[in-house]
Amino acid sequence: MEAKKKTSKRYSAEVRERAVRLLREALKDHDSEWAAIQSIASKIGCTGETLRGWLRQSERDGGERDGMTTEDRARMKALEREVRELKQANEILRKASAYFAQVRPAGRSSTARSANDCLHR
Repeated sequence: MEAKKKTSKRYSAEVRERAVRLLREALKDHDSEWAAIQSIASKIGCTGETLRGWLRQSERDGGERDGMTTEDRARMKALEREVRELKQANEILRKASAYFAQVRPAGRSSTARSANDCLHR
């Protein structure tokens, strides 16, 4: 049996907003939220779960539902990226520090060495 490949379609913000708007209008014409979702999803060309997720995110963004807003998610993603970059920079500095500690004799800095060289000439 062949495994199904998972594909990802990216929909523009305009398409998502329009789909959610259509869904909210269609809710009054259907017996259940899921029936309205199925109806609109087939017209938009996405899955019902995708449209349901857009609706829930729209509700969070509008303060109708608890959870992270789109703005919060973007900020969290940026902060996670910054933390990752800072950890990488710290690791580079730690390795450089260890390398230079091995190369330079302990207790003598390059400025102290050059000052001593000048005095003994």
